[in-house]
Amino acid sequence: MVTSQRNPIRTRERILRAARREFVAKGFAGARVDVIARAASVNKRMLYHYFNNKEGLYRATLYEGMATNLDLVASALADPDELLPFLFARVAKRADGIRLLQWEALAAGDRKPIAEDERRKAWVEATERIRDAQRARRLHPDLDAEHLVLALMALSIFPQAFPQLTHIVTGLRLADAEFQQRQARFLRRLGMHLRPPAARTTAPAGKEKQR
Repeated sequence: MVTSQRNPIRTRERILRAARREFVAKGFAGARVDVIARAASVNKRMLYHYFNNKEGLYRATLYEGMATNLDLVASALADPDELLPFLFARVAKRADGIRLLQWEALAAGDRKPIAEDERRKAWVEATERIRDAQRARRLHPDLDAEHLVLALMALSIFPQAFPQLTHIVTGLRLADAEFQQRQARFLRRLGMHLRPPAARTTAPAGKEKQR
């Protein structure tokens, strides 16, 4: 077993990779620190040296997701016609993050989620981006900004979180090209209806025909 501290950065990264695999596979409650330590080729004392305890290790794995969420909010498109397809495409690359959320929902109950305050930052910023778009008349101002963020998350995440229901409803698999094309087309058309009525009538002519 490797326990050398010659390269603490690589050791820490190795522990985090092993921890993420374990948390994705079993959730926070089911994950075992000794399994993570063996997979990372360190002893548990070394793991605790870097992360203090199991919750500290879980928090560290979540921070990667927080950074990704903040990047997603910052890079989200202002055009509502393209916003949902953009989010759907980005979420499709984050299957591990969705699995972590599923495990958390199953186990947390009414308890406060780990790192809740830190994780809220991305969603507060997303809500402000929605309000900015409403003030600019790109999104309908009557829509509650926080609930619109929830709706956007649901539309983006649901097929990834519940691929079996996606198949039952559409007859297609998540990875099927036909499903991907139909979903993108649906999300674009839905995005058009998020605009205020006046903005819809002034959209460039023939825009939908080009898609």
